[in-house]
Amino acid sequence: MNVKSGFVALMRMAALAALFVMASFSVAARADVDVTFYSHDFGKNFPHAFFVAKGELADGTKVDSGFGFTAINVSPGILFGSVKGHVKAPSAKYIATSNSHFTVKVDDARYRRLMAVVKKWQNIPQKSYSLNKRNCVHFINDVIKTLDLKTNLKTANWKKPRSFMEEVMKLNPFLK
Repeated sequence: MNVKSGFVALMRMAALAALFVMASFSVAARADVDVTFYSHDFGKNFPHAFFVAKGELADGTKVDSGFGFTAINVSPGILFGSVKGHVKAPSAKYIATSNSHFTVKVDDARYRRLMAVVKKWQNIPQKSYSLNKRNCVHFINDVIKTLDLKTNLKTANWKKPRSFMEEVMKLNPFLK
């Protein structure tokens, strides 16, 4: 092999290596998970706030889950103090009858941070639900802050999921 053909072969290998590196960065930075925030008004059910995540992670893992924080038993006891709570996935029917407010596209790193918030709330010692201090809106506020969105910590809407979501949209006018 002469010097010129050796140089050409080396340049081809360098170009292929550069393409491989660029391709792996684009896969790792993919933002293919949509996180949609919902509220559910009074009706047969207690008012509620929750989110649904759908999409695919860079490694091909499919994402299709939803989470909200609620009392295990909705009873008059929630008016008087803390009760047992849990993170619960909403049913498809419940999602369909709820109000979709906005969607945020997240990359793998933000999705992992979001799931760490879910896990943190799943592991709060019981009695974990408090209508005044730790309800579904507090949970959603924690999730929204993890996604680097603005929230109002002095909001009057801690017990009003729909109003809280509308307030978040006003604070983050780019949301849709």
